[in-house]
Amino acid sequence: MPAVWAARFVEAHLSSTELTAMSDPLVFFDVDTDEVLELLTDGEIEVEGRMPHSSNATLLVEVVDPDDADRRMQAIYKPGRGERPLWDFPPDLYKREAAMYRLAAALGWDVVPPTTIRLGPFGEGSIQAFVDADFAEHYFTLHEAVADGERDDAALDDLRKLCVLDLLANNTDRKSGHCLLGRNGRIYGIDHGLAFHAQWKLRTVMWDFVGEPIPAPLLEAVEGALRDGFPAELLCLLDPLERDALETRARAVVEAGEFPADDTDGHRYPWPLV
Repeated sequence: MPAVWAARFVEAHLSSTELTAMSDPLVFFDVDTDEVLELLTDGEIEVEGRMPHSSNATLLVEVVDPDDADRRMQAIYKPGRGERPLWDFPPDLYKREAAMYRLAAALGWDVVPPTTIRLGPFGEGSIQAFVDADFAEHYFTLHEAVADGERDDAALDDLRKLCVLDLLANNTDRKSGHCLLGRNGRIYGIDHGLAFHAQWKLRTVMWDFVGEPIPAPLLEAVEGALRDGFPAELLCLLDPLERDALETRARAVVEAGEFPADDTDGHRYPWPLV
């Protein structure tokens, strides 16, 4: 990131305590999705600070309705200008954040927070509804709780949806901490900038379902997307090779009908794991 931009980004790093101690804005899972997207798209952005442990510029913001100051929502803003260049991914990773949401929405899976693309204080980027979460929980703790019967079938269903979503999107960075337990008891996936590459690059910690049949409703959703075509608002964010690869992966998921194993003897894990 150029020094001039680095100097302008807010450097106040927020702790998990500070994140949970803020005032009471709207929480996205308590509001109609269309209303959330409207607020994210049209609201005024006020930067609160920079998220901890983020390699790229990842800013906690508050989005305020210009006509009603009491109608506001916390969100995560990732400007393209704050991204570190990568040798194996093109720039504008923020577009992939929106693409993952649009893929999940096309499948009818409410496991990615509403996300859109817009201009913000530091240029165009993605803006995603902030998950009001228990930040002590992550994939490893959540899956253990499911296995021990401490969480219901809805949590298991969310994890399986995220696992299939990662297969479809070729997620290269599914760390354990990228699975959040919302205060509503639902599980959400975040941080999807490294996805949708045309080359198979899957890296994930979610290998606990290996060999299990993918539940029929999930396969039916993927089959429906193949039959009807993935939506234009998703495809416009991918290049032609990435679009073809997405369809190829979707067909492979349907044909296999089960969660795959790591074909590299342990190399398909991200680092750090959490």
